[in-house]
Amino acid sequence: MSSQNTLYKNLNQYQLVELAQKGDLKALEELLRNEQKNIFATFSYLSNKREDVFDLTQEAMLKVAKNLKNLKEPKHFKSWLNKIVTNLFYDELRKCSRRPDTLSIDDDNDTCGAHSIVNSIPDTKCKPNEKCISLELEEIIRAEISNLPGQFKIAIVLRELQGLSYEEIADITKSSIGTVKSRISRARSKLQDGLKSYI
Repeated sequence: MSSQNTLYKNLNQYQLVELAQKGDLKALEELLRNEQKNIFATFSYLSNKREDVFDLTQEAMLKVAKNLKNLKEPKHFKSWLNKIVTNLFYDELRKCSRRPDTLSIDDDNDTCGAHSIVNSIPDTKCKPNEKCISLELEEIIRAEISNLPGQFKIAIVLRELQGLSYEEIADITKSSIGTVKSRISRARSKLQDGLKSYI
C-alpha cells in the first residue's frame, strides 16, 4: 500500500469531506468506500429485496459523489447522507405503490419490503453454533423491522442503526420531534411484540 493511500485511510470523515469538496478524487473514493457498508446496511433494514438494496446503495453513492460540493457544512455530512438515503427510500415506496400487485411463484421475496413467508421460517440446520444463532436472530430482527409501516421503519433505523438524535430524524423526515418520539416508541413496542417468541 502506498503512503498516499495510508494518508487517506488515516483521515477522519470531516477531513475527507473537505478534501473531496475541493476536487480531491482520492478523498472522495475513500469517503465512499468508508460509507458504502453503512449505506447498504441501512437499505437492507428498509427493504426486503436484495436487488433493490444494491440498486439503492449505488444510487445513494452516485448522489453523494455528484452533490457533495453543495454541502455547506462538512460536519453535517452524516445527517445530509441520511437525508439522501431516506429520500431514495421514499421514492422507492412511491414507485411500489404505483406498481400493480403481482406475485411470482419463482420469487420468494416481494417487491416492496413486505414480509416474506419464506424468510420467516426458522433455519434449524446449525443450532449449537453461536454464530448461526446470532445471524438467525439478526435476520429475524431485520424481517420484523421490514414489517413495520414505512414511517416507523425509517425512524427506528435512523435512531438505532445510524444513532441519529430525535432532532436530526425530525429534520430528515420533515416531522415534529414529538412525532418522531412517538414513532420510535411505537416501533420499539411492535418489535418487542414480534420478538417475544425468540428472545
